[in-house]
Formats: sequence, C-alpha cells, structure tokens
Amino acid sequence: MLRYTLILILTFFSLSVFAQKPYSTVNDVPEKVKNYFKLGQEMLFNKQPGQAIRYFDKALAQKPDFIDAKIFRSGALTQTGDFENAEKGFEEILALDADYDKVVWFDLGMVEFKLKKYDESGEHFGKYLETNPKNERRKATAKDYFQRAQLMAEAEKNPVEFKPKNLGPNINNSGNQYLPALTADGQTLIYAMVVGRGNAHEDFYQSQLKDGEWQKSAPIRAINTPNSEAAHTISADGKMLIFTACNRKTGYGSCDLFFTELKCGEWTEVKVIDPPVSSGNWESQPSLSPDGKTLFFASDRAGGIGRKDLWMTQKDENGVWGEPQNLGENINTPLDEKAPFIHPDGQTLYFLSMGHPGLGNEDIFISRKQPDGTWGIPKNFGYPFNTDRVEGPVFVALDGKTAWFSSNQNYEGAMGELDIYSFELPEKFRPQPVTYVKAHVKDSENSTDLTANIEFIDLATGRTHTVSETDCFGDFLVTLPSGKNYMLNIFKEGYLFHSENFELTDKGSFKEPFLLEVDLIPIPEQSEEGLASESKAVILKNVFFETGSAELKEASLIELNRLKTLLETNPDLKIQINGHTDNVGSEEDNLTLSNDRAKAVYDFLIENKIEANRLKFKGFGESMPIDSNETEAGRKNNRRTEFEVIR
Repeated sequence: MLRYTLILILTFFSLSVFAQKPYSTVNDVPEKVKNYFKLGQEMLFNKQPGQAIRYFDKALAQKPDFIDAKIFRSGALTQTGDFENAEKGFEEILALDADYDKVVWFDLGMVEFKLKKYDESGEHFGKYLETNPKNERRKATAKDYFQRAQLMAEAEKNPVEFKPKNLGPNINNSGNQYLPALTADGQTLIYAMVVGRGNAHEDFYQSQLKDGEWQKSAPIRAINTPNSEAAHTISADGKMLIFTACNRKTGYGSCDLFFTELKCGEWTEVKVIDPPVSSGNWESQPSLSPDGKTLFFASDRAGGIGRKDLWMTQKDENGVWGEPQNLGENINTPLDEKAPFIHPDGQTLYFLSMGHPGLGNEDIFISRKQPDGTWGIPKNFGYPFNTDRVEGPVFVALDGKTAWFSSNQNYEGAMGELDIYSFELPEKFRPQPVTYVKAHVKDSENSTDLTANIEFIDLATGRTHTVSETDCFGDFLVTLPSGKNYMLNIFKEGYLFHSENFELTDKGSFKEPFLLEVDLIPIPEQSEEGLASESKAVILKNVFFETGSAELKEASLIELNRLKTLLETNPDLKIQINGHTDNVGSEEDNLTLSNDRAKAVYDFLIENKIEANRLKFKGFGESMPIDSNETEAGRKNNRRTEFEVIR
C-alpha cells in the first residue's frame, strides 16, 4: 500500500514538472527583473529603443527565460533597424510558445518583409491571420502585407527586365519634375515642375523631340500663373490641354478642371469646365480619350465608393460634358484611386491605387475594358515597377511599347528628387496597337493651307469615329485603334472631297503612322463653253465591289452618299464616273467589268434623284494603271472607281 501511494506521488510530481512552461512571464519574475522590464518599456514609449534594449538585456541576464522581455527586446531591435537580430528573437519566441502572443507572427512577418524574405513573410502574415485577430486595424495591415509579400515573391521568381531611362538634363534637374504627357505623335512633351522657393508653385514646361533627343524645355508662359497648374492631359493632336488648378476665382471648389486650346499657334484664354464636372469638391488628374469625347478624372465628390474615386464624363454633340459616372467597384475601393490614364486604344486604363493589393503607398495598376463595357479586375504592375517608394502616374505611348513615369528612386542618371523616366513596357501590360493619321490639307492649285472638315468612320458599323477639322495651318492628327477598317473624308465648301481608306484589321499590319499631303481640288468654274480649268479625277477609295462583280458592297454607301451630297449642294456640277481594273484576266473582260462598276455608281445616283443629264459613266479596263501590276498592293490601287468634273 505504501509503495502504491509513493508511485502515485512520484507520477503526479513528474507530470506537474513536465507540465510547467519553459519560460517566465512578467507575472512570475523577481521584482528587480520586473523593474528592468518596466524601465525598458518606458524607454520604448519615449522612442529610445537603444536604451530600452539595455534594460531588457539586464532583465534577461537575470532571467534568460523571460518571454515578455524577449518580445519587447525584439520589437526594440526592429525600431533600431536591426532586422536580422529582431527576426532571430521573434523566431526564438515562437519556438518557446507559438500561442503565447499571437502578434509575434505579425511582427515576424513585418521584419522579414523588411529583409525581403517575401516567401517567409507571407507565410507568417498568413499564420497571424489564421488566429482570427480582433484588432481590425492590425488585421487589415496584415492582409495588405500578406498580399504584398505574395506579389514580391512572385516577382522574384519571375524577374522582369526594367531599365528606366532618365530623360536627361533638358527635362530633369535637381528639383521635382513629374506627370509627363505626350502628343500622339510623340513629338511634344508637357510636364509639371516645381519652381521657386518659399512660395514655390507648379508650372507647365514643354519640350520637342528632334533627331531622337528632347530639346531644352521651356515654360508655357501663356498658361502658367503665380499659382499652381499641374495634373494635366493633352489631346492626341496637342490642341487641347485640360489641367487642374485650385482655389481659382473662376472655379467652383477647392480644385477644378480647366482647359485651353492651341489655335493658330497660341493658347486661348484658360476656362473652367463647368458643372456637372467641376463642383465644390476636389476634381483633378484628368485623362482625355483620343477622340476627345470622354474625360476620365479623380474626385472625392459625393456618391463615390472610397475617399477618392475615378470618374468619367462624356461630351455630347453640342460639346457639353455630361453627368460624371463612377467607374465602379472593380476600379474604385474604400481608399484612394487616382491619376487615370486612358490609352488611345480606348480599352486600356492605367491608374494609381492605395486600395488594391500593392507594394507601396500608391501602386500602378492596369485594367482592360470587357466586352460588356465594364472594367476588368485591375492587375498590379508588380516589382520592379512598383516599390515601397513613390511611383508617379504612367503614360503609355501610342504603340504601347514605351511608357513614361516619374519616380524618386535612385535609378541610373537620377538628377533630382523626382525625375521623369521612360521604360519599355512588358508585353502583358501593353494596350492594343494604335496608329495615327497626320495630314496637311491645302488647295491643289495655289497650295494655300485650308481649314477643312474631317470625318473618320468605322466601315463595319457605319459609326463615326471622329469628326474634326484642320487647324488654321491645314493640319490634323487623329488616332486609329487597330482591329477595324476606317474611311476618311475631307471636305470643304467649294471643293471636291478627298477620301482615304485604312485597313487595320490585322493588328500587325502597320508599324508606321500614316502621313498625308492632301490637295483638295476646287470645284471648277463652268460656262457654256466648258470648264474654266482642267479637272483632276477624284478616286473613291471607299467604294467596294464583290470580287469579280459589279455588285456594290454595303460599306460603299457612306462614300456614295458623300458623292450624292456633293452633287446636291452644287446643282450645276456635272461628273463622269470612271471604272478601272488591274491586268488580271482578259482585256475584254476587264473593260466590261470596269464599265459595269462605273454604271453601278451611276445607277445609285440616279436612284437617289440625281438628274441623269448631270451624269456620265465609262469603263477604261486595265488601260490606265496608276501603279505597278507586279504586286498585290499595286493591283489593288489600279482597281479603282473615280469621278471627274465634266462640261
């Protein structure tokens, strides 16, 4: 009996010994040790982590298993920047008891993020989140860093070549240069710069690209004031600048959107964009679509999703901006979204966000428009494009291959606090290809520059892509996204119209822009004796026939109606429609086909109430080529329908 009792006592003693925790806490250390610990806490509270570590070391010298002192000592090491020893300390604590203070998982994750151990950091932030923490603020931070660590870990496993090129001393200096915006042809750069000391403000500067080099920039004095102008967008043709200015007497709130137009080489008087775009709230950072009909911007106005949201407004036929629409929950978050940039493809949106999973305070994101017109889930550019420092808004070139941004990173060639750089955009972040048509329109007889009407139409849908006019120098520039066929009509009262066709359905079908010199032909004066001057033939480049047939395609109707309008507005005008072919097939067949095609146009005009006595038609077959018949492109040019003014 005595032996049995002794065994029970020994067993109970053994279990109690093994059940004891292998560390001491603040509740069971000697008073002297506890005092060292409290002094260390006071030093931490007073932001003296070095002194705090000394007191925690004294406590641990007398009680090496004091877990609370270990936790606070590791936290103090973090504050001094000794992340490696802080990491070791937190790992020792978790080895002692992973459940004693679950915040240690958070602290370890943060230290490892600082050490760029992203896989481990993500794992430990994940462990912390698994504990279902009650502190909502720390929980949100953990989620943020968990996602950041995953992004960084993925970036390290899939490195991307990133070589930002500083734009050089003609653009950058020792101060701040940022928010680059370029015209569609890439020849003009407008950006913001901080100028002055004391009462420093932001001004616009402009530079031209010549022989591949940016020229010395100069302030745009017609727009700049002693106050700040910045956060801007330039239209594709460089003729309209929309920007942000704050606390202007002509404005409506703290910051509003203003605009000015470049007419005959001079910027017009700056005007505010009226409500409903401008308001009593903050409106800033505009981005204008290439057709000038849609304006994206950031605002903290009521009705949004977060603190600052992205919005868009569309211009009606009278040139009035409509009620702004929020871009929705896929784009906007409860935090800030800013600096939208809509690429000229009209389908790709770049912006800065604090609310989507990122690497820093504000990261660059991309979203693509979906078939139903909504915006897709944004994707983070990732490292090395985004960092824990400042990345400015991104501007992407027309071809989608080159991007510009501002950064305070110490990249090669860095000159100031914020510099402007260009870099090659990875394939996965590129928009759809876009080209542009740049033309100069003049009188064919005296070479006088003409202000003429311009109309680009999507041939597949018949919808207008762009309506505009040349400037007073006879110039225009219009961007054309790939994937469509476009027709161009240039027309002016007193002149025959000019047409062009651009086939861009093959995304790889163009590498260079279309540069045109257009001579508009004056309508010849007529008398009983005949024409006062010889008339040149006008090719109808958007009149199409079925292969080997005189049957008009539906896409031809737009151009044919333009011809009908010309005849209706000039009732004395008489024309002959000419048909031509390439040399494929027999001469006899080609002559017949060309004649039938000319007659098809003649018949259309007759059916649309143009008097027959004003019209003639004739086929010339393959007898009058304007290009070589040795290539498909040449044969295509030779297969044409045209008209000329006759007596």
